[in-house]
Amino acid sequence: MAYKITDECISCGACEAECPNEAISEGETIYVIDPDKCTECVGGFDSPRCAEVCPVEAPQADPKHAESKEQLLEKWRKLHPGKEPAEGSY
Repeated sequence: MAYKITDECISCGACEAECPNEAISEGETIYVIDPDKCTECVGGFDSPRCAEVCPVEAPQADPKHAESKEQLLEKWRKLHPGKEPAEGSY
């Protein structure tokens, strides 16, 4: 499932630079994640980078956007045509 950024966000921007899909952007008051671009880092890394670098644990799994690993990998392939997913990232 895609991740979302909760109200705990302190707008430090650490997560934005780490997203391999450019799914994270600065919102009005906190950073936001585009669920159409978020793959939980499936295809790029073995775990969600935004959650790893966030000092306040604001990125959380969004139950409104439940997806299987196969669906996340398919989304990654559409976002990165012609590329192969990183070994161990799915």
